[in-house]
Amino acid sequence: MAQQKILVIDDSKVIRMRVKEMLPAGAYEILEAKDGEEAMNLIRQTNPNLIMLDFLLPKMSGWEVFQEIQKDPNLYKIPLVLMSGRKEEVTEKIPEPFEFHSFVEKPFEKNQLVAAIREAIAASKKPRPQPKGAAAPAAPAAPTADISDLQQKVTKLEAEVENLKKQLVQLATFVKQRVK
Repeated sequence: MAQQKILVIDDSKVIRMRVKEMLPAGAYEILEAKDGEEAMNLIRQTNPNLIMLDFLLPKMSGWEVFQEIQKDPNLYKIPLVLMSGRKEEVTEKIPEPFEFHSFVEKPFEKNQLVAAIREAIAASKKPRPQPKGAAAPAAPAAPTADISDLQQKVTKLEAEVENLKKQLVQLATFVKQRVK
């Protein structure tokens, strides 16, 4: 079985080493990037199983890396853990609740890191729309048949509504006659 690859993107060597130390030794191949440009090259070359992304990076910001990942149909479903020392810098760009990725505030403890990774993996499995510009899934073979069925159902419902209106008028007339 191929070893799981985790890409840790942070300009701080201390954070990259800390993440490496917190994860079980030998269980993962830990890849490291110190800036956004290096990160995008590694993401495309190595196809990691999980990405841990600092939001403030040199050369290409974490926000720009995030946007590149989200618009690429080959990358947008990779579990993503956003990291920052200030959560508000992330929530300025990406409002909470974070639906398709997770967030961990620096500095973090091992249990917080593990929880964020689990949350990111679960979030990445949620169904979501294709990225803008991605090839749309093939259309059904005969969509006109579906439309025709719906039109017939609408016509039938309209007839039923008209019938119910007539019955309501008759009932109202009957009640008025009885009340007199």
